Amino acid sequence: MATKSAPATSTKTSAKAAKARPATAAVGHTGMNIGISAEDRAAIAKGLSHLLADTYTLYLTTHNFHWNVTGPMFNSLHAMFMAQYTELWNAVDPIAERIRSLGHVAPGSYAQFGQLSSLPDAPATPPRAMEMVRILAEGHEAVARTARSLFPVVEQASDEPTADVLVQRLTVHEQAAWMLRAMLED
Repeated sequence: MATKSAPATSTKTSAKAAKARPATAAVGHTGMNIGISAEDRAAIAKGLSHLLADTYTLYLTTHNFHWNVTGPMFNSLHAMFMAQYTELWNAVDPIAERIRSLGHVAPGSYAQFGQLSSLPDAPATPPRAMEMVRILAEGHEAVARTARSLFPVVEQASDEPTADVLVQRLTVHEQAAWMLRAMLED
């Protein structure tokens, strides 16, 4: 299929178009110009990489606990953990794709996630059920903090799509933390 080439423009027209670009626009080595500077895109992608690593680490821990929970609350915790790990699994793709939309490579190895995550790895020996609940509540709170920490640069860059992702993640993590903490009260 033949494609039409853009009409030739004069040097004067090209200079005028370049002047008309907003100061925050970035035209990097990839020619990307989405109205967010290269520096802001890099900072946002870096923060989203931490969020992705936290989300994936919490996903793995939650799935581990789903498999290994025991005790009188087995049925309810097994089902709750499954709902939570399923939601976390569905969250990693939009975060990674937002990183890619900003022109950066999304991390995807265990080694990278281990370096980027603020969450500890799941314990080698599965803890008792209520300790699992406590660990997961703290994990959701940590992921919420990671998401919240991105807002200053996201707002500065007027990056509404990333803000939308962050609001969605905060809603999920704050609610999950609340539900898990409620189980720990006497």
